[in-house]
Amino acid sequence: MTEAQTKPSLLTQMGGVAGMVYAGLPSVVFVIANAAADLRAAVMLGVGAGAGIAGLRLLRREPLQPALSGLLGVAVGAVIAYRTGDAKDFFVVGIWASLLLALAFLASILVRRPLVGVIWSALSGSKQTWRTDRTALIGYDIATLAVTAVFAARFVVQNWLYSVDATDWLAFARIAMGYPLMGVALVVVVWAVRRSGRRVAAHPADV
Repeated sequence: MTEAQTKPSLLTQMGGVAGMVYAGLPSVVFVIANAAADLRAAVMLGVGAGAGIAGLRLLRREPLQPALSGLLGVAVGAVIAYRTGDAKDFFVVGIWASLLLALAFLASILVRRPLVGVIWSALSGSKQTWRTDRTALIGYDIATLAVTAVFAARFVVQNWLYSVDATDWLAFARIAMGYPLMGVALVVVVWAVRRSGRRVAAHPADV
């Protein structure tokens, strides 16, 4: 058995799909708690949820990276909101992160290294042989553009809601434009991954 076969992929090390979901749960708890109660309760419950998930994964000896990233994200947002006394400031980091990510994904297309393909290769532990196949490369360009559109939409909508002090709608947008919207983009990503896999399998000598 080769080293590539025995070494866990990055996706496995991150805890799989469940791990990525855990990373976003503390923020969801903060949003719901703030809508149902107040900022103080949202801070305590959001950070508490992150710490609880991290503790549970530690007891189960599961990868801590997704839980810690979720805890860090909600903690930073909660601290900013608590210091300013305005719940909408919890979303500031996420809003501007969406802009930066949109620019990064768009730039990757322009330099012919679409991030969806690069990231998938890292997650699956496979090589980037698809870069030498024009059809596969275009597929990843399209998938990367779909993800870019998601991040760009998040920034435009949430930044506007932030500017007009629509905190409740901002909280709703945070949830609605999270996993559901990214799920739509993932349909395109899956299409690109399968398309690339078929191309590489059908033309191994070319790639």
